Order: sequence, then C-alpha cells, then structure tokens
Amino acid sequence: MVSRKRSRAQAFICVIDHKIDDVDRHSGDRAGVAGRPSIDDVFPSASDTAPRGVAEDEDEFEEVEVVPVRPILSVAIAGFAALLAVGLVFGAQTAGPGSARVPYAIVIFGVQLLFVLAWTMAIRPPALPAVAGVCAVAALLADVAAVRPQSATIVPLLYVSIGGFAVAVLSQFIRDVDRVRAKDSLSSTLLIVVGVVSFASLIVLGREPLGTQTIFVCLAATGISLIVARLTDAVLAWPRLAPQVPRGAAGVVFGAMAGTLTAAVIGSFLVGFTPTSAAIAGLVAAGLGALADLAVGYAEAGRQMAGEPPTMWIARHMQGPLGGFALAAPAAYTMCVLFLN
Repeated sequence: MVSRKRSRAQAFICVIDHKIDDVDRHSGDRAGVAGRPSIDDVFPSASDTAPRGVAEDEDEFEEVEVVPVRPILSVAIAGFAALLAVGLVFGAQTAGPGSARVPYAIVIFGVQLLFVLAWTMAIRPPALPAVAGVCAVAALLADVAAVRPQSATIVPLLYVSIGGFAVAVLSQFIRDVDRVRAKDSLSSTLLIVVGVVSFASLIVLGREPLGTQTIFVCLAATGISLIVARLTDAVLAWPRLAPQVPRGAAGVVFGAMAGTLTAAVIGSFLVGFTPTSAAIAGLVAAGLGALADLAVGYAEAGRQMAGEPPTMWIARHMQGPLGGFALAAPAAYTMCVLFLN
C-alpha cells in the first residue's frame, strides 16, 4: 500500500514538472528571461479565475450607510407640530356661525400655504411654480366653499380637488421639459392637491353638531402623537426602522399610545363624548398622523437614494407634521359624520 501511494505521488510530481517545463519553454521563446514560474502560474487560484460578475455582485452588497439621528432637529420638529396643533385646535374654538368662521378660515389658509411650500419644495413636481400657484388658488377656493354654503357639506371640496388636479396636470404639459416627467408625477401632484384641500374639511367639520369637540379630540391626539414620537426619537431612536430613515419604532408606538390616552382624557370632560368614543377617534387620528409623518421620512430617503438633489432644508422637515395633520383632518370629519353623529 505504501509503495503504491509513493508511485502515485511520484507520477503526479512528474506531471507537474512537465507542465512547468512547457511553461518555461514557451516563456523562454517569447521573452528571453529564464525564470521558473511559481505553482500559481500553473494552477491559478479560484479568485483569479472567477468571472467579473461575481466581483461586481460583491460590490453591490456593501454595507448601507446609517443616517444618524439628530436630537436637536427632532426636538425642533416636535415644536413645530405643537404649534400646528395649538393653532388648529384653538382656532376652531374661537369660530362661530356666519362671518365668525372667517378668522378660522384665515388660520387654515395660512397652514395650507405652509403645506404647499413644504410639499412642492420637497417633492419638486414638474412645472413647480405653476403647480404651487394652482394649489394656492385651490386652497383659497376650498376655504370659500367651506364657509359660504348655508348647510355644511364637503361636496364642494371634492369639486375643488378634481378641478385643481386637472389644472395642475395641464400646466405640466405646457413645456417639453415638464411634459417628459408629467406622467411619472401624477400621484405626487394628486397628493399635493388633495392634501392642501383636506385642511378645509376642518372648517366644514366645525359647522357640525359635534364638530368643534371632534376637532379638539382628534387634532390634540394627532399633535401629541407627533410630539411624543419626535421627542422619543431624540432620546431613543430604537429599534431603527431602516438605516436610511432616522426614526425608531418606539417613537411611533409611544406617540400613538400617548395620543389615544390624551383623547380619552379629553373625552371624559366634553359633552357628547365618552372616554371610549374619544379614545377610538383619537386612536384613528393619532395613528394616521404618525404613519403619515413616518411615510414622509421613507419618501425622503427614497429620493436621496435615487440621487435626486437635496431640496430646501426647512421644507423637508416641515413636511412630516403638515402631512400628519392633512391626513387627520378628513379622518376626523369622517368619524364625526359616520360614527359620532
């Protein structure tokens, strides 16, 4: 057995020597340098013979850069959400019948202009100045349509939304440069128009029997949800929902819970509400507001990963709270009309 193994090893070594001699002969003919090649020249390693596609695939799986959480910025966004909540809630408490609704409509119009500024600068749809102008006009028409009718109805706001979206899309087809991107930005244009008109539903809601109380419950819950979520991110942004999004799951959950608790406490003191009904309304409003704020963060991360140029700094960070209240406003109206009344 030992002699057989030795004979096989000697035969294998002879084969290697013959291959090395062949390489020496060819290399000596091409270049007059006598150098004995190494064993790597005869038997190249697997990494040398690997196709280029494997190396390219390894480059694609590089570690994703984690976006750091800036506590000061999170606190500033929480403060902005608090200002929005105070303005929208207390403005509704001062509104009255007839011409007394105009001051609250002015407050709503100011918030709508902030929404147009933040969302158009962040999303940057085609024909940005035209879209922003159309949205501002749509906001004004929506406020007028919410104040002037004798009976409270949300139907005129639907007409304003449809007309504003149609005009905004047509304005994007005027220039060739904007026409190329118009089809891809239909959803973002619709989102801006519907979002800015949705704030006017608070004026219509204030004219319902339990409208003012519903605004207090739902918007207070939304504001507390956004504030607690952002303050939690400033202290403990854990667990991270995505490396590119500087938000934590704990903040979203704690915010929704705090908003629901706030609504239940407020409902125990308001006529027409019970802690249970107020908690349900607050849970819906707070949850939708927190999810809208979180979705804005994901959308911003997607634009950055796509290589789009950064937009106005303050507009990007105003976008989340404004989007949260824009979604909570029609949700509050729906719950008041279909559930509470």
